[in-house]
Amino acid sequence: MLRLGLDIGGTKIEAQLLDDRGQCLKKHRIATPNQQYCEFLNSVTALVTQYRTEFNHSFSVGIGLPGAISPDTGRIKNSNILILNGQDLRADLEQRLGQTVALANDADCFALSEAVDGAGKDGRTVFGVIIGTGCGGGVVVNKQLLSGPNAIAGEWGHNPLPGHSPEQDGPAQPCYCGRNNCLERFVSGTGFTTRFNQRYDTQLTAAEIIAAKENGDIKAEEHYQHLVNALARSLGSVINVIDPHVIVLGGGLSNVDSLYRDLPAALLPYIFSDRCNTRIVKAKHGDSSGVRGAAWLPGL
Repeated sequence: MLRLGLDIGGTKIEAQLLDDRGQCLKKHRIATPNQQYCEFLNSVTALVTQYRTEFNHSFSVGIGLPGAISPDTGRIKNSNILILNGQDLRADLEQRLGQTVALANDADCFALSEAVDGAGKDGRTVFGVIIGTGCGGGVVVNKQLLSGPNAIAGEWGHNPLPGHSPEQDGPAQPCYCGRNNCLERFVSGTGFTTRFNQRYDTQLTAAEIIAAKENGDIKAEEHYQHLVNALARSLGSVINVIDPHVIVLGGGLSNVDSLYRDLPAALLPYIFSDRCNTRIVKAKHGDSSGVRGAAWLPGL
């Protein structure tokens, strides 16, 4: 069985065709049309048609995208690709393509990819976390995405930071979702850099802050230690609730190698156990996790 996955991003759409062993047969990228919804549909349809023509073979189609799919209407909401909001993308594409299309949030696709044949493939329960521009998550049990009546399973980034206090965490951080002190404002790459630059009136990137930490900068070291503690508090709550075998980290901050050394010990005060047997690992497929997870969406 061949599987076509599409990862819809703010600037690009990536497609990969996988065989039944998960080997990539072809990959392709196009710019994301972001002005007209009809233009977006035309581009996606043309991309799928291109694969059909080249391979002359049927395949399943799965799509990952930023935002959520309403469980009531099936329409897209909360996407940073504004032309998608309010649209029934699945129905529109199925009508154009003449086949079933599987659709999911990009963080869910990331988690599924890493659980199926990535860094979490040996774990029965896998929590996949993106700590990059934003902060999202997905839960996979027995290589199947966990979903519920609200279609928000794994929506980790918009929980409040556990135990937030001004003394420990600084002033309240308003989130674009309308709430204060969401995890995304502290442990995403964007939140990590924004808070540092606000506090010290600088314009450093996350990579530059980490480099400064590794070169002995006290301010950067202190800020990094807060990141470790904030992640420990946040992931500790997840471990207490779903007790995953593996937590897989993706996104820009997942490339900070010291996290995998420092997080396990930092977790212990926040979990209801004498020790932490949950493995915390870096994503195997990197930037391709999303598109590969989309390809796996139609089922194993």
